[in-house]
Amino acid sequence: MNTRLPRWVWVGAISLAGIAGMVNAVGFLGFEHMAVSHVTGTTTQLGTALADGDWRSVRHLWAVLIAFSLGAVLSGLIIQDSTLRLGRRYGVALALEAALLLAAIPLFQRQQLNGALLAAMACGLQNAMVTTYSGAVVRTTHLSGMFTDLGIGLGHLLRGLPMPMRRLTLSGLIISGFLCGGILGTWGFRAFGYHALAIPAALTGATGIGYVIYRNHALRLLRQPGSTPDDSGAPEREHRREG
Repeated sequence: MNTRLPRWVWVGAISLAGIAGMVNAVGFLGFEHMAVSHVTGTTTQLGTALADGDWRSVRHLWAVLIAFSLGAVLSGLIIQDSTLRLGRRYGVALALEAALLLAAIPLFQRQQLNGALLAAMACGLQNAMVTTYSGAVVRTTHLSGMFTDLGIGLGHLLRGLPMPMRRLTLSGLIISGFLCGGILGTWGFRAFGYHALAIPAALTGATGIGYVIYRNHALRLLRQPGSTPDDSGAPEREHRREG
């Protein structure tokens, strides 16, 4: 199996992980202190709120979980596939994510839960855009799977088994991107408040534009006589079907 990832996968993975890290930092530092980019912690908080009978928190936490899921629903409607493949409508999904983040800013400023809901929906949309690339699981809004993959790889190394370098490298990129995004999001929130969400919104838009440019260039190359689909897995016939 080819272990070389296309450039657009590398750039997209680290960019989107950084964006999620920034959004999550702003959401966590905000008025409700909610983690909006993943649902494990939110579900745990929901369980404790149910046990304590804190019905206000129960409503808020349920709403965040539903919003994240609705973002995934939007991704399913737009992308219509769970496999990462050049030629899909990722540009449309990224543009919608940027719009959701921008719309969340004034709501956050008014201390409304709806700001967190839009941010969670944006994260759900981003996370659901891709599931796998050539067997490597791609998740950009939470890190449990990434750290699990690194642990599995270390276990293989200790046993003298082959290292899944593609998966480990992708995991390392996503972890690094998310961590850097959290740092930048914290600095941005302290300097600009909720307007810091404009930074990941702009980066999301730029990532979407960059993807569209790269996709169009790659598909033009595929139309040339004698060309064959590269490891992006995007034959010209898929572009005609998706476009």
